[in-house]
Amino acid sequence: MQQSTNKQTGKLGEDLAAHYLKKNGYTILHRNYATRYGELDIVATKNNKVCFIEVKTRSNLLKGKPHEAVTYRKIQHLKFAAEIYLLKNKIKDCKLSLDSISIILNPDNTALEIKLFENVIT
Repeated sequence: MQQSTNKQTGKLGEDLAAHYLKKNGYTILHRNYATRYGELDIVATKNNKVCFIEVKTRSNLLKGKPHEAVTYRKIQHLKFAAEIYLLKNKIKDCKLSLDSISIILNPDNTALEIKLFENVIT
């Protein structure tokens, strides 16, 4: 039961994130792009930059804020997945960004807070 709820929360968060990105001038290229290193939640472009966006959603803060779940290990997997995406889609010579969107939901599953963290790799 809990896993199903987590999947539903994750899907809702990704839908909210995609809507937020479109509203803020991004073009969505792919959602849930799977590689052997993991999944890229959203691949989007804005201002000639390709953005690989990890979405983290929480319905409460018992396990911490959503963006705190984007760990060093998670970032390493995302980097590998992004490299595979670039190779398979023959994308070269462009600006890249690994970003995260943190979403906190209200009890009625509307967004209480949506925050975009750009360039999570330093």
